[in-house]
Amino acid sequence: MPALTSALASRNSAVLVAPPGAGKTTVVPLRLLDQAWLGDGKVVMLEPRRLAARAAAERMAKTLGERVGDRVGYRVRMQSKVSARTRIEVVTEGVFSRMILDDPSLEGVGAVIFDEFHERSLDADLGLALARDAQGVLREDLRLLVMSATLDGAAVARLLDDAPVIESLGRAFPVETRYLGRDERVRLEERVTRAVQRALAEETGSVLVFLPGQGEILRTADLLSEQVKRPDVVIAPLYGAMDPADQDRAISPSEPGLRKVVLATSIAETSLTIEGVRVVIDSGLARVPRFDPASGLTRLATVRVSRAAADQRRGRAGRTEPGVAYRLWEEVETRALPAFADPEILDADLSGLVLDLARWGARVPAALAFLDPPPAAAFNEARSLLVRLEALSEAGVLTAHGEALSEFPLPPRLAHMVLKANASGQAGRAASIAALLTERGLGGRDADLRHRLEALQRDRSPRARDAKALASRWAALAGKPGREGEMADGLLLAFAYPERIAKARGGTGEFQLVTGRGVFVEPTDALAREKWLAVAEMGGGDRRDRVLLAAPLDDVELTSGFSSQFEVEQRLDESGGGRLRVKRVTRLGKLTVREEIDDNPDPALIAQALAAKVRQDGVGKLAWGDAATSLRERIAYLRGQGQDWPDLSDAGLAERADEWLIPLLHGRRALSELKPDLLDGALRALVPWDQQRRLDSEAPARWTAPTGNSFAIDYAAEGGPRVEVRVQEVFGLSQHPTVGGQPLTLSLLSPAHRPIQTTKDLPGFWRGSWKDVRSDMRGRYPKHVWPEDPASAAPTTRAKPRGT
Repeated sequence: MPALTSALASRNSAVLVAPPGAGKTTVVPLRLLDQAWLGDGKVVMLEPRRLAARAAAERMAKTLGERVGDRVGYRVRMQSKVSARTRIEVVTEGVFSRMILDDPSLEGVGAVIFDEFHERSLDADLGLALARDAQGVLREDLRLLVMSATLDGAAVARLLDDAPVIESLGRAFPVETRYLGRDERVRLEERVTRAVQRALAEETGSVLVFLPGQGEILRTADLLSEQVKRPDVVIAPLYGAMDPADQDRAISPSEPGLRKVVLATSIAETSLTIEGVRVVIDSGLARVPRFDPASGLTRLATVRVSRAAADQRRGRAGRTEPGVAYRLWEEVETRALPAFADPEILDADLSGLVLDLARWGARVPAALAFLDPPPAAAFNEARSLLVRLEALSEAGVLTAHGEALSEFPLPPRLAHMVLKANASGQAGRAASIAALLTERGLGGRDADLRHRLEALQRDRSPRARDAKALASRWAALAGKPGREGEMADGLLLAFAYPERIAKARGGTGEFQLVTGRGVFVEPTDALAREKWLAVAEMGGGDRRDRVLLAAPLDDVELTSGFSSQFEVEQRLDESGGGRLRVKRVTRLGKLTVREEIDDNPDPALIAQALAAKVRQDGVGKLAWGDAATSLRERIAYLRGQGQDWPDLSDAGLAERADEWLIPLLHGRRALSELKPDLLDGALRALVPWDQQRRLDSEAPARWTAPTGNSFAIDYAAEGGPRVEVRVQEVFGLSQHPTVGGQPLTLSLLSPAHRPIQTTKDLPGFWRGSWKDVRSDMRGRYPKHVWPEDPASAAPTTRAKPRGT
């Protein structure tokens, strides 16, 4: 203490590292009251849990010979015992965050003590960052003291401008450690029960058992009640979701002649001395929240404790006398434990922190000094959520609604729900829901929110009474109620958790969330038959989660509350005849709210869809007629000659589809309605008028033979433009025909239309191989004329007259 008081007399910050049992929680605040620098100011000490805050205040008040609320008081959620004379206020970390946000200068406060800072809760990290900022800007005289049992004091000292670090060894009694091994084949509750029975047989004194959560505590209590039939043993559960009176009974000294078995979560690791305990049984497990930014869900994960936490648990056995610690694992496993638990800021939902920073005027975490800066992904996800809740602008500036949310002593989601409910005069109902969600265990364990609310109203326990009083205060904070239509519980829940709106799918009890993830309700539960649910709590699973708390939601409520978030997608369905129809699909995230067939769709939409189908399948799939095909081939030929003509290839036409195809499709519902003559006309419109006039001379569609018959010219043929013609029809032709100045390929056919010769030099053919061809043809087709000099013979399409 002399080193600590000296440090705080000369500096405005210090770090105290002292093991459990050293007395820092109940001795330091009292000694600071005598310091000259404090004057008439208050000492505010932060504790991570309500139980620890109440216990510390009661212990200090007892030391002074006073009642709590006199010079020493406390303020925690749902309870407050302070007066005008109070000089030491023990508060939970969340309460301090509200205090400093409401009054950044902390008027009347001379010192802030952060006790058990090694637990590194999100509220503690935020509180220290805000207090450090206030100290640097507004209150240079404000003393900040960070106290911890196991902590890297040097790192915190650097954060506090190289504050002095004072260390105390404490006066813990020796503790013998016994390892019982780990048998995963046996349920944890059974292993713990065996260990308790052994400890009761081998040792004296009360027993403190560390279990991960309430479920394991209750199951172990049941087993112990069945198997430990001793009148001198009292089973005492201890967890957060208990009435304060029951918690006080668990930590109070045992009556003479009785031994207590306290079954506790990590709530009993620090700040508490449970009288009479000299035996600790440690399961080596803890339950911690883990936030997943991708899903927006915080899940409770059961993890191995850190070495620091295991040492603290072990130390509980040596608070008042030598003790024994039983560990339910092998000794070699201790070295594999992490040195410290991860700070909550690395795994938590940061929406509250982001909102508080915005209220403080800090849009980015770098604006404040954090021991561990919040992860960028979780910070950005929290900011996006607050934008969706209309608490922040897109630029990250606090809105009027966001300011109202930040003044509520509730997480942003729940504060948003209460304010939205107030518009219909239902802030009280929403506040009751918020109380159920923030106070675990209230209202029972029914998955139906309505049933839990009914149970809460019937509950007359002190804890329920405090929760209902707190809900009333929250409702009053919402302001004057509005008169909009009544909102059902499901809609209220959906305001808080819009990404947890779920729609029924598949079998009974199967649902899908807005995010696409699957969840389920037990098929026997009445909720399993609902079409829509608003889900508040879920239990973890690999592929899907169990719904632990939800309320029904109907289509009308969904539309009234979330229509601004609906996305309307127009899908095109193709009927059997190839006709398109529009299906209007209304979506909320990945959920389909409704589907409707539009009998009078926008013609432009249909045209665009048909054009897209053409682009996908290819222009060649259209019903091109002979005229259109010929036009495209003729122009392609001219382009191949190096001339500047429009590109009517498949790729060229696809690129210009908006110009020629979409106008053609307007008012049509199927590609089959595009007849060849329509396509021909659309293509010709792509050819400038002057080129259309030149086209027949430079690339005529047909060639006329000496007989007067015309033949289609194949401009796509290998080797250039070509016509197929019977050889008799070109008799008398002494010069080879041309197209655009180039020889026209003649595919000469027999009377039976079989190929006999292909040539680009007809006179040469007459003079050359005609003699052999003529001899062959005369034998095959004796009824036809086969002149020796075809160049001077008359063309014909007929056989010789009869009798010749």
